[in-house]
Amino acid sequence: MRLTVLVVDDDPAVLDVVVGMLEDLGWEVVSAHNGQDALERLGQNREISVLITDINMPGMDGHELAELAKRVRPELKMLQLSGREPRRGGLPMIRKPFSFEELAEILERTTGIH
Repeated sequence: MRLTVLVVDDDPAVLDVVVGMLEDLGWEVVSAHNGQDALERLGQNREISVLITDINMPGMDGHELAELAKRVRPELKMLQLSGREPRRGGLPMIRKPFSFEELAEILERTTGIH
């Protein structure tokens, strides 16, 4: 069974790289360029089981997105990405830039899925 992950990043180049890594790991990937877009995708696709979001985005940042997403989908697993933001709110975080292996390892720890 392929699981579905929603990736959110306002930088198209970063988004493309992360989507490619996740697809190589065997995930079904849905992407969004901002928080509002991500919330709409969550509402449309009940298959999404993991949210990976950048923290620093214009408008709705990754912390706000995580809070709103948790209200809508409490069972959702979440992981935040950042190149400079400190960790906050107890969610797992991976620092940019990261390797394929680092992403695979933190996803396994966050989701329990190999």
